[in-house]
Amino acid sequence: MIVLGLTGSIGMGKSATARIFQEEGVPFHDSDEAVHRLYAGVAAPLVEAAFPGTTVKGVVDRAELGKRVLGNPAALKRLEEIVHPLVRADADRFLAEQRAAGAQLAVLDIPLLFETGGRERVDKVVVVSAPAEAQRERVLARPGMTPEKFESILAKQMPDAEKRRLADYVVDTGSGFDVTRAHIRRIIAELAGDRAGQADR
Repeated sequence: MIVLGLTGSIGMGKSATARIFQEEGVPFHDSDEAVHRLYAGVAAPLVEAAFPGTTVKGVVDRAELGKRVLGNPAALKRLEEIVHPLVRADADRFLAEQRAAGAQLAVLDIPLLFETGGRERVDKVVVVSAPAEAQRERVLARPGMTPEKFESILAKQMPDAEKRRLADYVVDTGSGFDVTRAHIRRIIAELAGDRAGQADR
């Protein structure tokens, strides 16, 4: 089974790209969805122990937790030390299930793939990209987003040009859904062919 890592900076269209992979029938692990599940399950008592008062009825209150960690690098690092290993274990379970089911290709959504050393976990990497103006416009249209907040998020992420350089595939979402979908279909077809080639060898 080929494991494809999906990544991209904020506002580049990663969620839309992920949806297309799913619509094309490729098994997909969504790390954001995994965090939501973990915050309502095994992560909740661990987060509460580290940040008392951030859970309600055994579920992490994301807004309250956000207040505790935003602008506090030490608190954010502590939270990441709790959550990242749980998300990784969840993804590993997902991959094991897909392998057992005979899937040829599976996608892992890893937002900070290059920044957190996620490259060794995947066989190929897709970087979702878009022109800088489109990225800025998309992000600033989000509720509660400010130019300052956007800049601080960008500062934590590897520059787009560097991600593109390190990628096996770059999906440009600046030209509309049809172009993006066609590109993703080509990637799937190429990887399916690669998988068949490996089986023949």
